[in-house]
Amino acid sequence: MVDIPTSAWLERQTRSSLDRLLPRLRTPFEAHDPVAWETFEQRLTANYPALFRLLIRLYGDHYDFFYHLERILATAAEIWLARPGDLKRLDADREADHCWFQSPTMLGGVCYVDLFAGSLAGIRAKLPYFKELGLTYLHLMPLFACPAGENDGGYAVSSYREVNPALGTLAELSVLAGELRREGISLVVDFIFNHTSNEHEWAKNALAGDPEYQDFYYMFPDRQMPDAYERNLREIFPDVRPGSFTYVPEIRRWVWTTFHSYQWDLNYSNPAVFRAMLEEMLRLANAGVQVLRLDAVAFIWKQMGTACENLPEAHLLIQAFNALARIAAPALLFKSEAIVHPDEVAKYIGPAECQLSYNPLLMALLWESLATRQVKLLQHSMRERFKINPDCAWVNYVRCHDDIGWTFDDGNAAQVGIDGYGHRQFLNAFYTGRFPGSFARGLPFQENPKTGDCRISGTCASLAGVEKALFEETAQEVELAIRRILLIHSVILSIGGIPLIYLGDEVGTLNDYSYRNDPAKAGDSRWIHRPFADWDKIAQRDEPGTLEARVYGGLQQLIAVRKSTAAFAGGDMSVVDAGNPHVFSYVRQYTGTRILILANFSERTQRVAANIIRNHGLSYTFRDIVTGGAVNLHGDLMLEPYRFVWLAAV
Repeated sequence: MVDIPTSAWLERQTRSSLDRLLPRLRTPFEAHDPVAWETFEQRLTANYPALFRLLIRLYGDHYDFFYHLERILATAAEIWLARPGDLKRLDADREADHCWFQSPTMLGGVCYVDLFAGSLAGIRAKLPYFKELGLTYLHLMPLFACPAGENDGGYAVSSYREVNPALGTLAELSVLAGELRREGISLVVDFIFNHTSNEHEWAKNALAGDPEYQDFYYMFPDRQMPDAYERNLREIFPDVRPGSFTYVPEIRRWVWTTFHSYQWDLNYSNPAVFRAMLEEMLRLANAGVQVLRLDAVAFIWKQMGTACENLPEAHLLIQAFNALARIAAPALLFKSEAIVHPDEVAKYIGPAECQLSYNPLLMALLWESLATRQVKLLQHSMRERFKINPDCAWVNYVRCHDDIGWTFDDGNAAQVGIDGYGHRQFLNAFYTGRFPGSFARGLPFQENPKTGDCRISGTCASLAGVEKALFEETAQEVELAIRRILLIHSVILSIGGIPLIYLGDEVGTLNDYSYRNDPAKAGDSRWIHRPFADWDKIAQRDEPGTLEARVYGGLQQLIAVRKSTAAFAGGDMSVVDAGNPHVFSYVRQYTGTRILILANFSERTQRVAANIIRNHGLSYTFRDIVTGGAVNLHGDLMLEPYRFVWLAAV
C-alpha cells in the first residue's frame, strides 16, 4: 500500500488527472449517446476523488499507474454505454431510494439451480412458488461454467461469462433476471472474488507460458517464497489438502491455492487483474444481477509476514470496486461473505464497501441458544455487535449452503461466564447427536481428531430435532422440533435486516444421506443439507396436518406479519432484559411504531414479569401481532415451550 505524500498533493493529482482523462473517455459517447455521457460524467466526477485515493494507495507504486487508471475508467465507460435502458432506469430509482433493501417487505431465498429446479428454465417455472412464499430477493448459488468433477460446488469458476451448460446460458440468466425484476425480486449471484479455476482462460494462458497471464496469479519457481509465506498462513482444509500452494508440473511453478489445488488465487497486486475483474463484475450487472455476494473476501490480498487474511488492502479493493459500481451500475450492491471473527466481519460493512453482509454470528448463536436453553451469550453478543451503519443491512439466516461454525468471540463468552473452547466442544457434541439427550442430528465437517474441533452440517429440520422425533415416532417431540424451527425463523424475520431462507427449510426438509453414495461428494458432509428438492413433499404444504404444512404455514404467517409491520423496516434494534435467562427479548421501532419481541428458547414454560413488559413496551395493554390476540397483563406473561410473541401496544 502506497503512502500518500500530502493531502494537498493528492488533491492536485486528483484534479489534474480527471481533467486529462475526461476528454479521452468522452470520445466513444459523442457519436452514440451524449445523454449517457452526461450521466456518466456526473457520476464519475462525484465519485472520482474517493476512487483515485483508493487506486493510488493500491497501485501508485506502479510506474504505469495512469495507464492502468485510464483503462479502468474506460472499462467502466464502455460497460455503462452498453447498459440496457431498463437497468439505467433502475439505477436512477435505486439512487433516489438508496436504502430500498431495508423495507420490511424484503425476504430472501437461496438455492442451487440444479438441486432446486434442474435449470434456469426450471427456476423461471418456479416464479409462482417464489411469489407465494413472498420472496423479493433470490440468491442462485454458483451457476457459472466450472470444471467437471471436483469444482467445490461451483466455486471454481472457469468463465464468468458462461453459465454452466447443464443449467442454461447467460442469455437465459439475463431473461430470468428481467422476469424476476418485473415481479419485484432482485437477483443475487456469487462473485467468486479470490480465485478462478485452473481451467479459466487466464489460467490456460498462464499454463501456455504467457507471462502477462502468469502475473494474474501467484506463481513461484521454487519453494523459497511459498515456505516464507506459509510460516504465517493457516491451512483452510488441513485434512484434505495441507498447505496453501500447489506444484504445477506443466510450468514448473508453485501456484497459490488457498482452498483447493484447482482454485488459483488471483494476484490483485497487479492492476491488470483489478481491471479484468471489474469488467466481469460490471458485465454481470448488465445482465441484470442486482447483488453480488463477494466470496472469500478475507483472502484477496497477500502480504509477506501476515496471515494474508483481512488485510487493509482487501478493504481498499472492495471500496474501489464499489466506487466504480456507483459510476457504471449504481443499482448493484455488494454482500460480504466474511465468515471470520465478528470484529473482522464488521469491518467489511459500510455504504462505501459492502452495503449488505451475512450475519454468521446470529446464525451460530441461535443454535447455541437452542442447545443451552440459555440466551445470555446471544443477548450479550447482539447488544454489543448487532448495530451497523444505518445505510447498510445484515442478511440474517438460520443456515446456508455451508457449515455452521461457532464464530462467537471468546471475550464475549468469558464476560457471561462461558469458556469458549470448552463450549465449542459441547456444541459440536450436541449437534452431532453425541451429547446425551441431544435432539439434533447433524454431521461433523472438517473434524480434527487431535483437537476435537469441527463445524456442523445438517438441515434446519434435522438439527432442530425433527429427524430424531420422527425416527422415534414421538408426536410431542415433533411438535417441539417444529416450534424450534419457527422460533429461530421468527428471530431472523424480526430482528432487523434481510431475512434469508435456504429453500427447502420452509417445508422441513431432512438430512439426505445419499450423498455418501457419490464418490465426488462422499468426503464432504455439507452435501447432507444440499438435497434435490422433493416437489412431491413441497406439494404437501397444502395438506393440513402434514409436517410440511405446519412448517410452511407457520412461516407464511410470520412473513405476512413482517411485511405489513412498519416497525420491521430498517435495522434499529435494542436488546432488552426480560429478567429470564431463557427468554431473548428486543425492541424494534421505526417512524413511531414499536414492537417488543419475546422468545422462549426452552422446552419449559417461562415467566416474564408483567412490569418488565410494560416498561419495555411502553404500555399496559398489548396485542400479539402474530396471533392477533390480546395479551392480558393482569399477571405475569407465561411463555409456553419455544413460544414467541411480537407485542404491539394497544
